[in-house]
Amino acid sequence: MNRRKLLKYTGAAGTAMWLNPQLLFAAAAGEMITRMIPSSGEELPMMGLGSSATFSRQAGSGDIGALREVLQTLTENGGTVFDTAPSYGDSEEVAGALVNDLGMQKTIFWATKVNVAPRGGSADPKAARAQIETSFKRIGTPTIDLIQVHNLADIPTQLGVLKELKQEGRVRYIGTTSTNADSYDYLADVMRKEPLDFIGVDYAVDNLESAKTILPLAQERGIAVLVYLPFGRTRLWNRVKGKEVPGWAAEFEASSWAQFFLKFVAAHPAVTAITPATSKPHHMLDNIGGAIGRLPDKATQQRMIEYIDALPMA
Repeated sequence: MNRRKLLKYTGAAGTAMWLNPQLLFAAAAGEMITRMIPSSGEELPMMGLGSSATFSRQAGSGDIGALREVLQTLTENGGTVFDTAPSYGDSEEVAGALVNDLGMQKTIFWATKVNVAPRGGSADPKAARAQIETSFKRIGTPTIDLIQVHNLADIPTQLGVLKELKQEGRVRYIGTTSTNADSYDYLADVMRKEPLDFIGVDYAVDNLESAKTILPLAQERGIAVLVYLPFGRTRLWNRVKGKEVPGWAAEFEASSWAQFFLKFVAAHPAVTAITPATSKPHHMLDNIGGAIGRLPDKATQQRMIEYIDALPMA
């Protein structure tokens, strides 16, 4: 690795002391894989950043220096997709301030959400518009790249509002999300009936439910897919705790468990981008390595599934 590349991959992370040399090698080995948004042909870098969980907790703590470095690590290594929601605590507001302070407004692909419907109830369209206007103020941009209806809540009302905003040119892409397999039948129905640009679903090496019907349907309908929970929150980390990455993972250039899990997800052709949440720059860099270099073929993906399935549940 030459000095220029080394500085690129360590500078945003703050200190090289945090970084495993194998992670640096993986990140410096090539450019991030991109996937096309079917409705437009726009290419997106595959590895993004989510802002729930640890990012949200850090945003609410008032100590946001690490979040600044996480965003820098994302963008300086080819990433653009930042997924957030008004319900993720202070994440949307803090990230908006950081992005504007860092001059990244034209770099970040903003993906946020709308949901003002009570559980199982109806949304007030005025309240939905007000929540979206708050997102515009927090993000500080006249156009938001993507807004999705959070968890399929009152699709007729809230997606209707998003359709209007897209028609007005204020939102570039619209969609909906679900991380609940019990809602997948309804999600599939919405995918067939509505003009969605994106969906957001959960998918992981030990969580294959969305691959049965939702991901193939997204390919069929030309809908981009954001993947959430590629680590099953902490589930996969608990299963591999204390275990080394198998040697055969080198066949698809995975040098860490994060890259093992992320490359499995990235290998599905329906997946457009993955947005694991983190508040640590060195984890962001590790994740980026999951979207660089070779991806596992179908036979290797099956081997990965069987390997993880054989591990005891934590």
